Amino acid sequence: MFELPEIVNFAKQFNETLKGKTIKEGSLGNKPHKFVWYNRTHEEFEKLTKGKKIGVTKSKGKWLFIPLDPGYVLLFGECGGKLLFNSPDAKMPKTYHLYLIFTDDSFLTFTTQMWGAMELYEKGEERNRQYAKDMRVTPVEKEFTFEYFSRLIDSLLDDKKRSVKGLLTQDQLIPGLGNAIAQDILFKARLHPRFLISGLDKNKRKKLYDEIIATVNEVIEKGGRYDEVDLYNNPGGYVRILDKNAAGKPCPVCGKVIEKMQYLGGTCYFCSSCQA
Repeated sequence: MFELPEIVNFAKQFNETLKGKTIKEGSLGNKPHKFVWYNRTHEEFEKLTKGKKIGVTKSKGKWLFIPLDPGYVLLFGECGGKLLFNSPDAKMPKTYHLYLIFTDDSFLTFTTQMWGAMELYEKGEERNRQYAKDMRVTPVEKEFTFEYFSRLIDSLLDDKKRSVKGLLTQDQLIPGLGNAIAQDILFKARLHPRFLISGLDKNKRKKLYDEIIATVNEVIEKGGRYDEVDLYNNPGGYVRILDKNAAGKPCPVCGKVIEKMQYLGGTCYFCSSCQA
């Protein structure tokens, strides 16, 4: 699944490569997928995208907002898979869930391996989309200060069971973070995934905040995670410290074996010595 760093990089690459291109033909998927969410029929999508020009793409959390001028916005959200820009001589993938061909015969394809929203809205209506509307501040925005982060934690203290993993990955509290990047953030902050937010004193809050910012920025700078590809089908350069490849191997800090567990809807990897 794409997380905040991948989405930020996609927006940058869209603006470098696709901005100003005119759509010759748009098409939704050629193979049904019950976990791909469209809000248009195939006929509507083809009619409404034809002749539209790609504007300045913006990112927010796990969502891409792609203007199709005049008058529409294409929304990608909560997605995973391959979102690729293809040269005119490239082969069309056998399966795709969205396809845009431009007047220069280059084309964009998106094939999801899990789920995702691929929806076309009249300009302004995209902000009413569930999960995209009223989104909180993300770690790449200047408003995501330590003071903001601390107030967010304070607002959640009535939830006596809220853990630091829940803070990072649940309820869109910090949009754009997911299970994958949360592993490394918590390892660097030396916090066990089950550690309760009620136990975060000022020093622990600051350490966690600093690692959120540092890790997100590092993944962005390295072009995303190693197991995701960018718009040009290049894998990212960020190799996670804790993932399936680390399980059962020595901790890079203390040497104790990295453990795994199922928690809050996903697999967690952690060092029981380093992460209290």
